[in-house]
Amino acid sequence: MIVGSDKVGYGASPKNAQHWREAMLAELGDKLDLSRIHFVGQLAYNQYLHLLQVSRAHVYLTYPFVLSWSMLEAMAAGCVLIASATPPVLEVVNDQQNGLLFDFFDVGKLTKHAVAVLAEPERFRHLAEAARATIVERYDVNTVILPAQIAFIQRLLGQSTAV
Repeated sequence: MIVGSDKVGYGASPKNAQHWREAMLAELGDKLDLSRIHFVGQLAYNQYLHLLQVSRAHVYLTYPFVLSWSMLEAMAAGCVLIASATPPVLEVVNDQQNGLLFDFFDVGKLTKHAVAVLAEPERFRHLAEAARATIVERYDVNTVILPAQIAFIQRLLGQSTAV
């Protein structure tokens, strides 16, 4: 399942195609079995969460840039994360502890990880559980993020941090 619209969210549009999906399909040509690939387009948030909840794996391939909320949502939903070892990802994911990492250009390792996770999901369940625990411990809105933001604003205003 490939989720997302054909519009560019970050970066530039491709030079020789209307959008990146078209560019990638032209580049890969007959190397893909399109009967096994489903482009579902942009989903409503609740549909996206449902898709994550039934997914065995979430592949997150990103160039060093801003960390996407989609990776954090996948981890929170309990997906086994297979991600490129790039600076924004490395702030959150530890290889073999709460996800599987690979070099951005190492297609073989990405493939090896994906095939292993899909073939033996129970062998990797601990990574999904650790991924969710990472999000709850470090990024939960009610217990971590909001209290930190309130404390920060209170410090800026010179107020006590006691709530």
